[in-house]
Formats: sequence, structure tokens, C-alpha cells
Amino acid sequence: MILSIIFDIWLITKLIAILLPLIAIIDILMRDLLGLNKLFWILIVAFIPFIGSIIYFYERFTYKAKI
Repeated sequence: MILSIIFDIWLITKLIAILLPLIAIIDILMRDLLGLNKLFWILIVAFIPFIGSIIYFYERFTYKAKI
């Protein structure tokens, strides 16, 4: 029972760790950014996927709130 719960938590964590960078890269490609900004964000998300995605989404939504 406990192993099943631990496995479920591990599986959900893995899915989030895979899907979050994919969603971030799709969002970067669809967003209207200049070439170097787009390249910068893609490299950040590609080399440090989970943390880079979190940083990208944080910056995206805080920048929107400032405008």
C-alpha cells in the first residue's frame, strides 16, 4: 500500500518534470519574442529543464503583471 502511494507520487513528479519543459518550449516558440530572447529562454529550459521552466513561467507572469 505505501509502496503504491510512493510510486504514484514518483510517477506524477516524473510526468510534471517531463511536461513542464515541453510546455515552456512550446510557449516560448509561440510567443512574440526577439530572436536572442527566444534563443536564451530555449537554452535555459533545455539545459536546466525543471528549474528553467519554473523561472521562465515566473518571469512571464510577473512581467505581464507589471505592464
